[in-house]
Amino acid sequence: MTDPKSPLAENWPADLLAKARNVRLVALDVDGIMSDGKLYFSAKGDELKGFNILDGLGLKQLMAAGIHVAVITGRRSPLTEKRMQDLGIPHLMQGREDKKIALQELMDTLDMPAAAIAYMGDDLPDLPAIRYAGLGVTVPNGYWLVREHADYCTQAKGGHGAVRELCDLLLTAGGHLDALLTPYLEP
Repeated sequence: MTDPKSPLAENWPADLLAKARNVRLVALDVDGIMSDGKLYFSAKGDELKGFNILDGLGLKQLMAAGIHVAVITGRRSPLTEKRMQDLGIPHLMQGREDKKIALQELMDTLDMPAAAIAYMGDDLPDLPAIRYAGLGVTVPNGYWLVREHADYCTQAKGGHGAVRELCDLLLTAGGHLDALLTPYLEP
């Protein structure tokens, strides 16, 4: 059996892997990152939101590898709260447009420097946090200015496995991905 690895691994430059190797906390936006960025409403006005299942397992793998996961979102949504509870994500900050300040509060709580943090977002409210974090990440369907300032832009779009791609990057850089994938390949 060959060692499993992400097919993207050979395309990740050494400087990106070096930054990723330092990450101990991943903070994510929701709309446009964990979802496709569209807001769906039923005829009764109920909000509907879709989350990618691939992203969920990737986040569980990050936490199993000892990397903290947090969500910082400008909107308040019981659907987001439910999904984060289901995933076991302990740090959820909703209703926060001041994402850099929210990120700094989280850093203080967890006693981590900016260099140990990856932040993933797609629009202007995310830009200060992306620029502040040690590893700023966005998606190809994110706002153009955010893409210009991010350290890495995923190949997958937001809501379509982009978070899982970031998880694979971090797990590869930290030397954890092979051990997490091998049990799935055993006979």
